[in-house]
Amino acid sequence: MGEVLISFPDGSSKSYLGGISAADILRDVLGSKAKAVLAARAGGCLVDLSCRLESDTELEPVFADSADGEEILRHSTAHIMAQAVAELYPGVKLAIGPAIENGFYYDFDREEPFTEDDLGRINDRMREIIRRGLPFYRKEISKDDASRLFKEKGEFYKLELIEGVADGLSIYQQGDFLDLCRGPHIPATNFVRAFKLLSVAGAYWRGNEQNKMLRRIYGTAFATKDRLKSYLKFLEEAKRRDHRKLGRELDLFSIQEEAGAGFVLYHPKGAILRDIIEDFEKKEHRRRGYQPVAGPHLLRLNLWEKSGHYEHYRENMYFTEIEGQKYGIKPMNCLAHILIYKFKLRSYRELPIRYFELGTVYRHEKSGVLHGLFRVRGFTQDDAHIFCTPEQLLSEITGVLDFVIEVMGIFGFEYQLELSTQPEHYIGTSLDWERATNALRRAMEEKQLPYAVHEGDGAFYGPKIDVKLKDALGRLWQCATVQCDFALPTRFGLSYI
Repeated sequence: MGEVLISFPDGSSKSYLGGISAADILRDVLGSKAKAVLAARAGGCLVDLSCRLESDTELEPVFADSADGEEILRHSTAHIMAQAVAELYPGVKLAIGPAIENGFYYDFDREEPFTEDDLGRINDRMREIIRRGLPFYRKEISKDDASRLFKEKGEFYKLELIEGVADGLSIYQQGDFLDLCRGPHIPATNFVRAFKLLSVAGAYWRGNEQNKMLRRIYGTAFATKDRLKSYLKFLEEAKRRDHRKLGRELDLFSIQEEAGAGFVLYHPKGAILRDIIEDFEKKEHRRRGYQPVAGPHLLRLNLWEKSGHYEHYRENMYFTEIEGQKYGIKPMNCLAHILIYKFKLRSYRELPIRYFELGTVYRHEKSGVLHGLFRVRGFTQDDAHIFCTPEQLLSEITGVLDFVIEVMGIFGFEYQLELSTQPEHYIGTSLDWERATNALRRAMEEKQLPYAVHEGDGAFYGPKIDVKLKDALGRLWQCATVQCDFALPTRFGLSYI
């Protein structure tokens, strides 16, 4: 067998016999430091340490305490948890078990929900599996063979996943446990040093409320016990600062099942705080030349069809009927503002026109994503729409950014900006999308504001700048958004002379 030339991130290179494993190369190069390596990056792709290299490539170690390393560690720990559940509860069916930010989860089909006692048993069995030091073995498998294999096991969730992918799959096995997975994974179960199971929840298969409710177990894993300890302390602090807990203790607001999930009841003290904030909002808008308007909570369905909301957003809307006429309950305020603008002939001398409304809107959010005041089904939105000429576009976007930055400073918020671009399904022309996106990008760059780009994450009618607030624990939450929309004015025939 011939030799392969392996190059390394520091610019050095070395020849090895073809077919050598990534693990053997990294042990040769790193010596004792190789013990902290969980996987490798070969030719830019993450691979198992057991991967054999047959051609010239660049090889980079993936250490346990790196971002990639911790993701691989968590994904592998999810497999260990699934193995523990399969051993303890025969007949349980496996769904999916990905790594997520700061942790992992696995979904199981089981009639009875998991309890705290179950978590203790699963935790103990996981430690036993870790002590066994079971290697993770990868095997490439055809789609047909994978289907036969998981059909024999009765794993119909895996069969559904297999149906949705092209040929060429891989499976991983540790001990007697087998799972469908693209990997990579840690070399063996005893590479897990620090983990903890955190909670149980329900989750619909593939996030669809029409599908069966599965049992989800959340956990976390870190490269060291100290990092795990710090994270668990962080979670305790998060519980102590949880606004849902503070809202009850301070008698500010409540979300009661009797009223409906995702609908907030503001108590007297909370309503007073709302009034103070709303008064501040109105004053600041008027100071910047905004005119107050107000629209109805219901609008005829044909308007939502004309705007594109019915085609692209109806799963997030509520509908009703009055005297045989169908109506949509507003998820946003834009259509009323458009109708107000369109009510009479407009001159270029009037522009820009800045409308604003503290409008209450309703959105059909899935129950699994509701979270206190951060994610609700009914909320009051500080919503403004600016009608301007193309020549005024940049200065108006810059003005909105100045407004956002000033308000964030008044409240002492740290924040990050994200530019979201054209999604797969959209309305309008590509040229308009390009013009709108460039205007948003240019406004941030002229103000020298750092931002990230989220490709394909824009609204169906236009690109947007998302302003994400950082809370006291460093977590990011969506707040203000600046959108640039050429599509709706075109659809509604808005004009000026």
